[in-house]
Amino acid sequence: MPTSHYPSPAVRKVLRRLGANIREARVRRKLPMSVVAERAGTSRPTLSRLEKGEPSVSIGIYAAVLQALGLLDDLARLADPAHDSVGQQLLSATLPKRVRIAGQKSGGKHARR
Repeated sequence: MPTSHYPSPAVRKVLRRLGANIREARVRRKLPMSVVAERAGTSRPTLSRLEKGEPSVSIGIYAAVLQALGLLDDLARLADPAHDSVGQQLLSATLPKRVRIAGQKSGGKHARR
């Protein structure tokens, strides 16, 4: 039986901020909750929980709501490797210091024959 997951305070804070941002995007577009919920294929109470940042709302609902607001492309950029500075630094640290052409013996063109 799965155990319930209670996210850390940092995660809860980010979810509340994300929910507030989504709510603000909806309000700026002058869209009522009922319209966004219908477009996202969810219920108004679920949209309300999302806008409050409740952690039990699935990421699929977030994606559907973002699509209903025209913001889905922003979700795809969240973990974009091109913007992952830590990942890029770790990758750079594993690169070899020297690179040799395949099939070439050590010593290069100056080696004795």
